Amino acid sequence: MTDEPRTDRTLTYAQALNEALREEMRRDPTVVLLGEDIAVWGGGGVFGVTKGLLDEFGPERVRDTPISEAGFTGAGLGAALAGLRPVVEFMYVDFSMLAMDQICNQAAKIRWMLGGEVPVPLVIRTQQGAGRGNGPQHSQSLEAWYAHTPGLKVVMPSTPQDAKGLLKTAIRDDNPVIFLEHKLLYGVKGFVPEDDYTIPLGQAAVVREGRHLTCVALSFMVHKALEAADILAADGVEMEVIDPRSLVPYDRETVARSLRKTGRLLVTHQAPERCGYGAEIMACALEDAFDYLDAPPLRVCGKNVPIPYNLALEAATVPQTDDLVEAARRLMHGVPVAGATL
Repeated sequence: MTDEPRTDRTLTYAQALNEALREEMRRDPTVVLLGEDIAVWGGGGVFGVTKGLLDEFGPERVRDTPISEAGFTGAGLGAALAGLRPVVEFMYVDFSMLAMDQICNQAAKIRWMLGGEVPVPLVIRTQQGAGRGNGPQHSQSLEAWYAHTPGLKVVMPSTPQDAKGLLKTAIRDDNPVIFLEHKLLYGVKGFVPEDDYTIPLGQAAVVREGRHLTCVALSFMVHKALEAADILAADGVEMEVIDPRSLVPYDRETVARSLRKTGRLLVTHQAPERCGYGAEIMACALEDAFDYLDAPPLRVCGKNVPIPYNLALEAATVPQTDDLVEAARRLMHGVPVAGATL
């Protein structure tokens, strides 16, 4: 028998993140975790990502913090400057607003202000997004805020395999990384390799090949885009789906290469449309592949309103699969496609 790598190993998104943290803490004793209810009181955090880590690594490396985002983010930044590699967890991205000075005015700028000589290996993990009826103060998607701040890297994995590989990369990075998970992804299952692997930041994934239009989707919307692609395929329309995986750095060449093939662009995310990251994706596409576009790009994004608590209203404020299908058909309107009923 040969020691072939397993291809049937399945973990949930939360388990993949847990495994990444465990492996990095075993590999590097300077990796420490800080956050509310991640150790004794929470038994692994609100979504169970740090479950079991306290038992293995002890309270010196897995620390519950007071309910003070400004305080423990500042402590994490100080620890990073002192030689540790802290992973700071916010329960919800909405709570990161309480630490915006520490994140955007301090962590993002310090390495630049000191000529790059002082590393700032700080990872801020948090979850965001709508879909659980958590209301307007626990359901936002704030990736554009952080992508707009020079000095921060921004990561948004959509699968268990990517979550593990990208988190390991983020922990090893010498710059501050905002690591954004989606609350609806924690239970999603997928293949995760057993070996010690990393995924480079700034390398998009083409998760579905297609030749008629390109859909660039962020985080949870990757799964909605794949559902839409299945529906469109029944009409003979092949939609290519691209997951950027990281927004800073952003892989614009993979998107441009796709557009040179398809000539049509659809962009989707749950964050509000106005000033959302989708506008940056479209701007890059126009700069890189304008001569190849056969139709104006379209955005399918969240509405410019606070996220409602009511589940039906919440669903109406963020993109659904049918919204993507309708937008794709608008992009393809009047274009002859073999077997299509547009």
